[in-house]
Amino acid sequence: MTLHYQSVGRTETGKVRKHNEDSILVRDDVGLWAVADGLGGHAAGDYASQMIVERLGALPRTGSVFDFIESIEDSLQQTNSDLVATALERGSDIIGSTVVVLVHDKDFMLCGWVGDSRAYCNEGGPLRQITRDHVHGAKDDVTQFGGGASSPQAGAGVLSRAVGAEDRLYMDWVVASNRPGTQFLLCSDGINKELGDDELDIECVRHPEPGALLARLFDLSLQRAARDNISAVIVRLQD
Repeated sequence: MTLHYQSVGRTETGKVRKHNEDSILVRDDVGLWAVADGLGGHAAGDYASQMIVERLGALPRTGSVFDFIESIEDSLQQTNSDLVATALERGSDIIGSTVVVLVHDKDFMLCGWVGDSRAYCNEGGPLRQITRDHVHGAKDDVTQFGGGASSPQAGAGVLSRAVGAEDRLYMDWVVASNRPGTQFLLCSDGINKELGDDELDIECVRHPEPGALLARLFDLSLQRAARDNISAVIVRLQD
């Protein structure tokens, strides 16, 4: 099989957190990539993020791209329901995670997300964020959901959506270019806590090869505070 993309992924605990609650998925065989960031302000964030990527990783790709998208949404909805039920059984307020996914098709790329894990796209011009964070207020170092007994004080940055947070899950989707040379960066907020969008743009231009770019982003993040878990997946489209 001839692949029309090159991809790499990596996840690290960072310097402050004791555990890595992020999970990544790289499935070149079906053109599916994901980054999930477990909620560090709640119980078992690693359990939630791992469940998401394990179930997405087990999905077959048959039929049209729209059938595949439907199976992704069904998987995440079932995971959402199972996490809500598990939290109730354990007496926890939330066991949840954010997630961003990227899907390849011969005619376009599709990106879906829940929460503040991000996707960026570079089509030869400036790097641009193609997702929109589901966050109210100014973001804090700890990702928390806006409901429940452990919510931050009013005005603090809180997630408005997360997998496992509410009975019904709502995803947003965006269509993106699939021109050769287009590059996508999926990342948990551990990356953008250390590197601003302008700096990410500069590094994408300097390091167009996915492996080199990934290594550079992690080197920079780990040279700094690395306050959160750090995870990224980079996908570059080819002829």
